[in-house]
Amino acid sequence: MDARSNAAPVIIKRKKIVAGGGHHGGAWKVAYADFVTAMMAFFLLMWLLGATTEKQRKGIADYFNPTVPVNRVSGGGSGAFGGDSVFSEQALAQSGTGASGLQGTESRQARGDLGVANPGAEEDEATFAEVSEALRARSGESLASEDILRHIVTRVTDEGLIIEISDLDGAPLFQAEGAEPTRLLHEIVTLVASVVELARNELAIAAHTHARPVVLARNPVWDLSAARANRMRALLEEAGLRPARMRRVTGHADRNPSVPNPMDARNNRVGVILLRSG
Repeated sequence: MDARSNAAPVIIKRKKIVAGGGHHGGAWKVAYADFVTAMMAFFLLMWLLGATTEKQRKGIADYFNPTVPVNRVSGGGSGAFGGDSVFSEQALAQSGTGASGLQGTESRQARGDLGVANPGAEEDEATFAEVSEALRARSGESLASEDILRHIVTRVTDEGLIIEISDLDGAPLFQAEGAEPTRLLHEIVTLVASVVELARNELAIAAHTHARPVVLARNPVWDLSAARANRMRALLEEAGLRPARMRRVTGHADRNPSVPNPMDARNNRVGVILLRSG
């Protein structure tokens, strides 16, 4: 008998190793990174919507709008492909000859659906500057000019030019807790009406009051601010302002103080707003 017949058989075991089988490889990391990136973009969008004004949001949208050319009056082409759309003055920024007219005039420049370009914006800015300068110049014609100027502050906002008239300690605009104007307010209204006549813009009146103690059973701030705003409208019309120019009259109560102390007398104020034409 052959001696090798008693030898144990040799068994070869091949073990299959699957790398990363327990964790499905690294694909999940890529998916998670995409998810985190998408969430960051979403929260950035939400923050931009809440932290920017309407005008700023339009500017951001225009930055990512490929239909707005670098030069509004020329698309750099000719013939049928000279513009972005054959109806570009109705939907897009006018460029080249892609609109229905070969020569676009300044008054016909397309502003796009977002209203980026406003032909009356420059005219409004010039009007606001003229009114502000006239307000300072005409106040010098009065012997009480210094006393009057202390009550008046002007500023330009997205809404228009605001001529804000406020109370000062010992020099109120209205009789105590009422809507009856003082002699000081009559003088200020005469001055304001004379400079507002230099513009053709529509007007808005907004009245504010200082806060009252919370222990009051009936807080009069809403009724009082509305009554003072309406009284200011009547005073301006009595001074020669056309009633047709008035767009709105509002009372804001004590909801928007101009100084940190909500009970400060300077929060008693009336704003005459020259609204933008666009």
